Amino acid sequence: MKQRLHYFKIHKPYGMLSQFTDNSGRPTLADLYDFPHDVYPVGRLDRDSEGLLLLTNDKALTDFLLNPIYEHEREYAVQVEGTPCQVDLEKLESGVMIEGKRTKPAKVIIYSEGNNLPERNPSIRIRKSIPDFWIKLIITEGRNRQVRKMTAAIGFPTLRLIRVRIVNIFLSDLSSGDVKELTSNEIKLLHSLIRK
Repeated sequence: MKQRLHYFKIHKPYGMLSQFTDNSGRPTLADLYDFPHDVYPVGRLDRDSEGLLLLTNDKALTDFLLNPIYEHEREYAVQVEGTPCQVDLEKLESGVMIEGKRTKPAKVIIYSEGNNLPERNPSIRIRKSIPDFWIKLIITEGRNRQVRKMTAAIGFPTLRLIRVRIVNIFLSDLSSGDVKELTSNEIKLLHSLIRK
């Protein structure tokens, strides 16, 4: 019997692990929805990061999206402590050294709408004496805690990190903790990448 393929996108909340079980009793994806037993996340988000996570049992798609040779775009809304200037942002764009290896070129956009995003629960600890600043950062590699290490490398620690896009799939209006099956159009968009 042919396996039925499932495709989901979720808005992973802050503090949740990108897995289904945890021996320490911390929140996991199993707390959000009764997913089919053979569905797994495509990649991960750290426990202290939020936003878009794709889950599927489509092995070919998973292998394609996780293969670094294809340099798939991942887009993040990033709140940093302090106010970076244009030179700082250009450093992110050209690549910074992380653990002895330079990051690939990135795209950086000042994100003036960041302060309109829903509050995180628990809320961010903001120091009144230090401003904060929002950017959109688009990267094509997925090194461990890469975005946080990139902003730290230019002297602006990440306060909040939300993934808003993976290739052509967007977080859109999903609220924290929401789970939604991909539309047939979204599934076609993903499969069109494999055929290129």
